[in-house]
Amino acid sequence: MVGTILNAIGILLGGAVGLIWSRQIAPVHQKILKAILGIIIVYLGLSMTWDSLTGGVLHRLKQLLIVVLALMLGRLIGRALRLQKGLNRLGQIAKEKFSNAKPGDENRLSEGFVTCTLLFCVGPMAFLGAVQDGLTGNYRTLAIKAAIDGLSTLAFSKVFGWGVLLSVIPVVAYQGTITLLAKAAGPYLEHRELLDSVNATGGLLVFCIALIILELKKIELADYLPSLAAAALITWLWG
Repeated sequence: MVGTILNAIGILLGGAVGLIWSRQIAPVHQKILKAILGIIIVYLGLSMTWDSLTGGVLHRLKQLLIVVLALMLGRLIGRALRLQKGLNRLGQIAKEKFSNAKPGDENRLSEGFVTCTLLFCVGPMAFLGAVQDGLTGNYRTLAIKAAIDGLSTLAFSKVFGWGVLLSVIPVVAYQGTITLLAKAAGPYLEHRELLDSVNATGGLLVFCIALIILELKKIELADYLPSLAAAALITWLWG
């Protein structure tokens, strides 16, 4: 739960600063922050994958093949379930609410709550980071998400007011539930030696987040989330 707690702190801190501080972050500073976050995420993702590849050369090659197969199968499942399209629709709703918001609007507090809840809960980082935190205690992905959400809340609080702070409640409930479920499944996955494949696949998904943040490549990341389950399944069948 450490990652979710950090995420909650990031949201509350960003919202509080936004309500107190009247100045906006300059575009050039936003680009610098985005670049720094992207570089950190590249390192976290690749190191996570590398650390999860264990054993000799042949065993590592086998694990890499499992990861590739898991990504392929996961994307097929994700596209069939229309995960990315569903998240895109929710994101569009949040974008429209933000675009239509006016500082003097009576409903701006509730609009801020709904907008931030959608943005902070439906993104792939929320699910992926919560799973990693539960399975291995690795909260680094959620720590990065905490920084991103904090910066977003800083900006949103100037439009929606303190209503954005209330979004911390569904974020904690959603990510915390996923973390607890993943933690309960962790011993089984570790016993069956499935955890390395799941972590290696998750590391590559984290790396893809950096490509999106740095605007290097457009990836329908949500469609790849079933790859985590696919990695465990393929490893179990192959074993």
